[in-house]
Amino acid sequence: MNINRLKEIREDKDILQKDVAKVLNIPQQNYSRYELGIVSMPIEKYSKLADFYHTSIDYLVGRTDEKKPYAESILKK
Repeated sequence: MNINRLKEIREDKDILQKDVAKVLNIPQQNYSRYELGIVSMPIEKYSKLADFYHTSIDYLVGRTDEKKPYAESILKK
């Protein structure tokens, strides 16, 4: 998994760790540990970040370089 992308996308958007931590409803220190790869981030947090950054979880974890999010699933409705 490419944890570097978490920092990359955050910095590209000029967002601070504390601001991302607020989106995830966690302390900034916890988010920092995710970015550093010290702790694995739960899938629910990746889902929130994908929505926040308007991208896909696959992009966040480095499975694709395509930033565009997928079409919404009918299962989500």
